[in-house]
Amino acid sequence: MPLLELVVSAEQGGRTVRSLLKYELGLSTTRINRLKRTDTGLTANGRRVFTNAVLRAGDRLTVDLTAAERPTAARPVPMPLDIVYEDSHLLILNKPAPLAVIPSSLSPGEPTLASGLASYLGESFSFHPVNRLDRGTTGLMVVAKSGFIHDRLRRALHGCGFFRQYQAICAGTPQPPSGAVELPIGRASGSAIRRQVRPDGQSAYTDYRVLSAGGGFSLVELTPRTGRTHQLRVHMAALGCPLAGDWLYGMETPGLIARPALHAARLELTHPVTGEPLSFTAPLPEDMTTVLERYVCPS
Repeated sequence: MPLLELVVSAEQGGRTVRSLLKYELGLSTTRINRLKRTDTGLTANGRRVFTNAVLRAGDRLTVDLTAAERPTAARPVPMPLDIVYEDSHLLILNKPAPLAVIPSSLSPGEPTLASGLASYLGESFSFHPVNRLDRGTTGLMVVAKSGFIHDRLRRALHGCGFFRQYQAICAGTPQPPSGAVELPIGRASGSAIRRQVRPDGQSAYTDYRVLSAGGGFSLVELTPRTGRTHQLRVHMAALGCPLAGDWLYGMETPGLIARPALHAARLELTHPVTGEPLSFTAPLPEDMTTVLERYVCPS
């Protein structure tokens, strides 16, 4: 159960619960208003408390973040989950492909990560994906267990408190072998899915570095500095080096790999409650390793 606790200091004594929630624990006005309408969301010294109550030094204010959550609508489906970290506030997992994060109207009834977590955490859990990965993208992904934690992590997503790095296999070799792509991205005309570089698009920035090359392909390291839809795929295609298997921005390669060869390989973040630095890596999945061994780095 995700809880926040505050032992009121001498300097904080004499302030209302609302003031402490907002300015010491960082809860939004909307979340405070939701919590105050619950029976168990706000307690002081183990007893229900209202937001206008004045607390004294030494009082223990406790917030049950789940009390104001709404359960996910996903149907529970048991599935193996590669969880690399979990505590009461968040979990980090290594997502496989082709697994969608949330249900889609294009594939009704399809098992998703949301349904897998509903089975793992129970039907009452509330699903808050922080850095969503496309169906065909593998690797490290963060799921918050409450809206409060989700809000905090989303605010940190493209700052120094939340760092993501990908590895990808692309056709050809980018020139120069390291650099940055700063090209705005917007919706492609006539498509609900496809994106394209366009002058009126949203700003998008990606750092890249070639790790190895051979056989007409390259293993590249990609670091997004912004988070636009399909950003890494669009930027690599703009360099003339679309990802292997990327049917949308390059070409299908069914005999090579059945998806865009993109993997979220590294994740670093500051825990939103404890302040602890967290760092994780995930090895390349088998399909990308096979391409590397066959073309880029043959033995």
